[in-house]
Amino acid sequence: MKNYLNFETKIKDLEAELDRLKDPFNNEGLAEVNTKKILSTQKELNDRLKQVYSSLDPWQTTLVARHEDRPKSKFLIDNIFKNFIPLSGDRFYGEDESVIAGFAKFKNDSVLVIGQEKGDNLENRIKRNFGMMRPEGYRKTIRLMNLANKFNIPIISFIDTPGAYPGVGAEERGQAEAIAKSIECCMNLKVPTVSIIIGEGGSGGAIALASSSKVLMLENAIYSVISPEGCATILWRDPKKMLDAAKAMKLTAKDLLELNVIDGIIEEPLGGAHRDKDLVLDNIRKEISLILDSFKQMSEEEIFNHRKNKFLKIGRNKGFLENSQDLTNLSHKQNIGEIYLQKLSDYKKIAFFSFLAIVICVLIFYLL
Repeated sequence: MKNYLNFETKIKDLEAELDRLKDPFNNEGLAEVNTKKILSTQKELNDRLKQVYSSLDPWQTTLVARHEDRPKSKFLIDNIFKNFIPLSGDRFYGEDESVIAGFAKFKNDSVLVIGQEKGDNLENRIKRNFGMMRPEGYRKTIRLMNLANKFNIPIISFIDTPGAYPGVGAEERGQAEAIAKSIECCMNLKVPTVSIIIGEGGSGGAIALASSSKVLMLENAIYSVISPEGCATILWRDPKKMLDAAKAMKLTAKDLLELNVIDGIIEEPLGGAHRDKDLVLDNIRKEISLILDSFKQMSEEEIFNHRKNKFLKIGRNKGFLENSQDLTNLSHKQNIGEIYLQKLSDYKKIAFFSFLAIVICVLIFYLL
């Protein structure tokens, strides 16, 4: 049974009509007249899909990104890579089922694959904790990323999470520290890293694995520091203002590409990734192949600098940089606060020497 979003009522009716017309056991059969109706209905459906999905607002895009039928990480790993060997445990606490990680083959080359997995039914969603990773999940990925770095193996990550798990136990086991260490590990790697946001890219739970050489998004995915509902609750104390929050946060792939937060957008089939998963697989394969090929001629130091420069450029036109084209050479520019402190220090020196001069003069006066 297909799942439809609240703005897809007309699409639902057209698809139901199309299924009825294609059913060989209906009253009309597959006569010539019926074939014309099928073609006409199919054209109307395609036009409607194009009309709706070409003008999605940010909140509607969020709903598409969360669609329960969208291809998940496990589906992508099973169909894009060969000989996948899952590895478990962080060697400190335990296993985290919300993240799948292991080594596999991509075009006969070894790669490390990491995927945040939400699950495809209620039982799996509970088992996978709805894709919300705990500290042991991040520590597992850190362990495997360091292993891949040691043997010069590229890393490919699929991001799909509403955020890191905010439970008491996770906080007690060092959730914030684990996320920070994961970001640090990603930034220090000397191998090519590719992150693809396939659904939700929520908060530090996403960026912990998305600090990569190349960050791509599926066309209807989202990537933000907080969910629109959470943002609306904090700013307006009203979660119903999620549309205003979604617009202000610039969380869609198109907006983030304009801001240079991401490096590219992977096209989805008309009507979303869940309508043609095979096409999504082909598009992702092509992008991964192109990116990995582009890094093959680069040295470890060049790969490291490429990643560092990419993140230094985000949201920065002027500032610490004399030449924005060469971000490896940083020159510090003083801000207002530092200038004020420096002047304050100079005033203290003047005051001290003035006081010292007065004391010497007084002493000379009394001695004479």
